[in-house]
Amino acid sequence: MAWNEPGGNSNNQDPWGGRRNGGGGRKGPPDLDEAFRKLQESLNGIFGGGKKRSSGDDSGSHSGGGGFGLLGIGVVVVLLIWLWNAVYIVDAQEQAVILRLGKYHETVGQGLNIYFPPIDKKFQENVTRERSFTKQGTMLTEDENIVEVPLTVQYKITNLKDFVLNVDQPEVSLQHATESALRHVAGSTSMDEVITLGREKMSVEVSKRLQDFLDTYGTGITVTQVNIQRATAPAEVKDAFDDVIRAREDEQKERNQAESYANGVVPEARGQAQRIIEDANGYRDEVVSRAQGEADRFSKLLTEYRKAPEVTRQRLYLDTMQQVLSTSSKVLVTGKDGQNNLLYLPLDKMVGSGNRPQSGAVSDSAGAGDTTTRIINGLDQRDLRTREGR
Repeated sequence: MAWNEPGGNSNNQDPWGGRRNGGGGRKGPPDLDEAFRKLQESLNGIFGGGKKRSSGDDSGSHSGGGGFGLLGIGVVVVLLIWLWNAVYIVDAQEQAVILRLGKYHETVGQGLNIYFPPIDKKFQENVTRERSFTKQGTMLTEDENIVEVPLTVQYKITNLKDFVLNVDQPEVSLQHATESALRHVAGSTSMDEVITLGREKMSVEVSKRLQDFLDTYGTGITVTQVNIQRATAPAEVKDAFDDVIRAREDEQKERNQAESYANGVVPEARGQAQRIIEDANGYRDEVVSRAQGEADRFSKLLTEYRKAPEVTRQRLYLDTMQQVLSTSSKVLVTGKDGQNNLLYLPLDKMVGSGNRPQSGAVSDSAGAGDTTTRIINGLDQRDLRTREGR
């Protein structure tokens, strides 16, 4: 039952133990001093505060105990705050450098650790994360042209002790060193290389020079990569610069077409020249070999002629006539006594060779425009037919 409900509180007391009406009790709101005094007494009991020595010195003992209790609370709070700040956790990707009285003490790795501020000072950084920054500057090239060169530098901390102790602001020093390295490399490179195909080479040179600077300073930073983006001319001369670029591209296009044409014509001409040379060599070898063969044949024929002159002479005559008249489409056959001339026409050979037989008598003295006449003397029809059958 609530303390102020009708009939609920026979003693007519308020929540703080005082009477509301009569009986010498207090009237009005509760005494805050009394409430704080009770709270201080409770805290003194917890933290071992002073006790009452006499009834006459009651107010003094209570005030002394209250001050000691507040001081204890303050000490506990400060101790908790200090402990909260002193205990720290180092992740697997991090390291921490501890300075004791301003002097390097140790480098702490992964795990739960504690240091003692303000005697110790802690610097904790991620040493595996790759960091980057972008910079753009106006550079003067070797051929005295001005270009805008943007680049991105990727780096990471490899020595946290050097990073903390050797340089006041290592990342600012990194930016200054990057600008210095870029100016040196761009100043020794032509504008064409900076804008077109020389960017990769410039990136390697800038990275090497920048790392040399950082090692000299002892920053504890390692540059992993330098990317030089597309360089452009200043805005004031951009139109003229674009015209130059287009003209250079047209020049390169024409040059490529000329080289392509040359690559197609020159090998073909060389092949034709080589073929002519090979044909000439083949013809030479053929003529020489035929001449040597004819000479050997004549030597052997001479030997046989000396053995049997008549037989050899007749054989030579027949071979020669066969060779001369082998392509003729007309044959004139005469008897042994020079009479009874007979015209023999080998139709099968004439049809095969595509020649048409001519009509009319054919004599020994055929005209120059007529087909060559094949004449065989001293052979009868049977001998001729036998030869034609072979």
